[in-house]
Amino acid sequence: MNNVVALELNNKFVAIEEGELISFKVTDHEFIHQKGSPGWSSSDTEMFPIIGPVNEAGFKVRTPKGIAVQDQHGHFRQMEYDLIFSNSTKAIYRKKYVAGTAIKNSKYPKKSNVEWLDWPYSFEFEKSFELTDSGLEIEFSISGDKGMPFMLGYHPNFKIHTENPIIHAGKRQITLDEVLAVGSRALEVSNCDMVILKDKKEITIETEGFGHFMCWTEMENMVCIEPISFYPYAVSQENLNNGFQMLEDSAHFKVFFRTKS
Repeated sequence: MNNVVALELNNKFVAIEEGELISFKVTDHEFIHQKGSPGWSSSDTEMFPIIGPVNEAGFKVRTPKGIAVQDQHGHFRQMEYDLIFSNSTKAIYRKKYVAGTAIKNSKYPKKSNVEWLDWPYSFEFEKSFELTDSGLEIEFSISGDKGMPFMLGYHPNFKIHTENPIIHAGKRQITLDEVLAVGSRALEVSNCDMVILKDKKEITIETEGFGHFMCWTEMENMVCIEPISFYPYAVSQENLNNGFQMLEDSAHFKVFFRTKS
C-alpha cells in the first residue's frame, strides 16, 4: 500500500492509488465502490481523448491529423500516472503523451482485436484532488498541441448501501432499475451540471466544463455517475468525431463531491 496517498480534513478522508480515487469517507461512511466488490473492477478512471466504444468503426477515429487507433474510452487509461505533489489535503497526478507513441492495449486479445493504440497529438494531463471544508474537489487540466480534438469523461463509481437509491437531476428522478435497464449504453442525462445521489447518505456531484452526465451499472451494489463532455451514443461510431471539442492553450474541468455531514 506504499503507493496509496491519504488525504484527511476534519471528518473527511480520501485514499488515492496511482491516481485512482479508491475511497472517499465522511464520518466513516464510504461513498466509493470498493475494488474487489462485485461489479466493475475499478473505482474511478478517465475517458480521454474519446468517450464510448469504437469496435463497430474498426477501432478507428477520424481526426484532423488522420486516423487514430483507439479502443473504448480512449488510450489514456492504459497509461500510468506520476504523482507530482502531495500534502495532507491535496495530491496532483500527471500523465504525458508524445504524439504517435504506441500504447499497449490491455484488452488485447481477450476483449479487443487491436494490440496497440495511438494518437496523433501530444498532450499533458493533470488530475488533482483537494479536500476542502465543503467536500472533495477534483480538477482536470489538459494542455498540448493546439487544435487537438478531444472529449473528456470522468468515471467515478459510487457504492450503494440501500435497496432504493434515487439519482436527482433537476426535476428528473432516476431509479437504479432505470440505469440497469439501459445496460452497457449508459443512461444519458443531458444539459446538466449537478446530480444528487440519495442513498443511506446523500452526495452531490457538481461539475464545471463537462455539461452532461451518463449513468451506468450492471449491479445493484454500485452506480457510476459520469460527467461527460459528449454522450457518445448520440452518433454512430463512425461519426464519433462529431463530439470533439478543440484544445486551445489549455482546458480545465472540475468535479465537486459535496455531502451534508
